[in-house]
Amino acid sequence: MQRNKISFKGQKIFVGIDVHKDSWRVAIAPEVGVIKGHSQKPSAQELFDFLNKHYPDGDYLAVYESGFSGFSTYYALETVGIACLVIHAADVPTSQYDEVMKTDKVDATKLVKSLKSGLLKGIYIHKKDDLDARAVIRLRKTIQKQLGGYKSRVKHLLYNNGVQLPEKYSKPGTYWSRAFIKWLKEDVVLLSSTRDSLDLLIDQVESIRNVLLNATRKVRKLSNTQRYRTNMELLTSIPGIGVNVAMGLLTEIGDVKRFHKETEFASYLGLIPTSHSSGDKIVYGEKTFRGNKEMGPQIVEAAWIAISRDRGLGCAYTHYKKKMIPQKAIIRVARKLSNIILAVLKTGKKYETYQWNEIQ
Repeated sequence: MQRNKISFKGQKIFVGIDVHKDSWRVAIAPEVGVIKGHSQKPSAQELFDFLNKHYPDGDYLAVYESGFSGFSTYYALETVGIACLVIHAADVPTSQYDEVMKTDKVDATKLVKSLKSGLLKGIYIHKKDDLDARAVIRLRKTIQKQLGGYKSRVKHLLYNNGVQLPEKYSKPGTYWSRAFIKWLKEDVVLLSSTRDSLDLLIDQVESIRNVLLNATRKVRKLSNTQRYRTNMELLTSIPGIGVNVAMGLLTEIGDVKRFHKETEFASYLGLIPTSHSSGDKIVYGEKTFRGNKEMGPQIVEAAWIAISRDRGLGCAYTHYKKKMIPQKAIIRVARKLSNIILAVLKTGKKYETYQWNEIQ
């Protein structure tokens, strides 16, 4: 006598995945039934085959924490027919037991329980075609920081050897010019009879400068493509926003329509204060630790430039500085700048001079 085939048609099958390079720890929870778990190779197809065998015809929904695998795991799961959420690790509800008994099994179970309970909200998933452009912009920033680090090492080496910088190289625009590098190569004498350390650092600076130049050219080329050109023109109409910051914003934001309110966008940039309330007492702190680590600091830097180029924003900064230290005042201006950025992208209209009203 033939048995009826088990079917989970119409049921959601929740899957929590603790993703690692060489293995996945998986926890599976049907709508009705107990949680079961297993370890497997990091393979979306293997997971689908397992689900199809033990939970056939179900509607599969998986979740994993954003990390080293980026969106590759998401796209691999979607390709085989498993819907997926990618979440920020800090958004997973965690008990004291979870903290003191942290294992792959516990993490996967925690994820699937939270998913089944509807407590998780996925992060924004960038389109495949946008991932390389975003990586180029981020890489350029990393290269820029590396260059700054090696320049500092050269300066430190000179000080250690008692080398004084000539007055002509102390003015803006002359430091690290071609003439300055020529002076480093030909005229600088260290305490030792040799100067191999300085020559190695100079070679590294010149090498990184060439890579940075190449990266900058790629960013400029991207900014002129049909995908980014229109929004680039909108953003660069804002004082303080140049090509690199504008391209950073566009590649990090993706679809600007996902932000429905100014507070959502400011929160994404990390430009809202922390808040703690107890009874009638409410305390506001510094910027929240959450937010885009790439763009938040760049908007603050842009705000410093904007206050010297835009009368309205300059007046706003002056007003805030009467009540707080400059570092806090510029965050207020950066918040206004985030509102302006969102407005020009959503309306499609270029920036007009900010109208400051001291009453606001």
